[in-house]
Amino acid sequence: MDRIVKGIGGFYYIRTDAGIVECKARGHFRNKNMKPFIGDYVSISINDKAENTIDQIHPRKNALIRPPVSNIDQLLIVASMVTPAPNTYVIDKLCAVCELKEIEPIIVFNKTDVKSGESLAQIYQNAGFVSFCVSAKTGEGIDRIKALLQGKTTVFTGNSGAGKSSILNKIEPSLALQTGEVSQKLGRGRHTTRSCEIFSVCGGEVVDTPGFSSLEIERLHSILKEDLPYCFREFEPYLQQCKFTSCAHIKEKDCAVRQALEDGKIMPSRYESYQMLYEEIKHIKEWEIK
Repeated sequence: MDRIVKGIGGFYYIRTDAGIVECKARGHFRNKNMKPFIGDYVSISINDKAENTIDQIHPRKNALIRPPVSNIDQLLIVASMVTPAPNTYVIDKLCAVCELKEIEPIIVFNKTDVKSGESLAQIYQNAGFVSFCVSAKTGEGIDRIKALLQGKTTVFTGNSGAGKSSILNKIEPSLALQTGEVSQKLGRGRHTTRSCEIFSVCGGEVVDTPGFSSLEIERLHSILKEDLPYCFREFEPYLQQCKFTSCAHIKEKDCAVRQALEDGKIMPSRYESYQMLYEEIKHIKEWEIK
């Protein structure tokens, strides 16, 4: 099926059996308040004397809003063990939205040739995620990433300067993606990826995205407070064991989630992220979600 692999300035590049075709979206999409996303499966018309057009967008199994990417199997979150320092709250926020969207998160800690990331990787392994250490410099963990890409559509993301493009270049040198240095003054990377694009890599599809400051994987207000506990997969065995069915797992008595935390079955940093997310979304009502 034809698929959008890139979009620039209102033009979309569609991968077809005959090669890449440049198209414009038909006006009726704008009338329906619809926009083609990278990753969409589409039907197109090839016109000899006019612009080629996208005529139909086929149903999406999921979609992210910013950047606009659809039909994703997994999100590979790249975090750096040195500048820029890893932020578990940002990672946990991304994981929560992935759970909501039925996208499988994979968390890798890069630059472990400089500083070990085993303790952080263990946090996410304990929570039930695939998580491990990599080094774009030495090649550690690269073969494992290659194996995970096969047959999947994978979005690569991470804080600017974390090494997404460097890892992708290590996986597939022919991509020759631009990489950038981390600003020592600001403690964060300069953006090297300006737009989303799908590449065929290791028997799968890979989407390279801008860094976190440009990436908004669905706004937080898409998660209701009642749904948030289910966005932390390690909470699930305990959710039906709380004394109160309306338990928010914050201050209530006889809360099985908090007991699991005390028993060491839930990692403190993950629970702290849950608390922070709950505070952000607790006043959001269902009718406010668009």
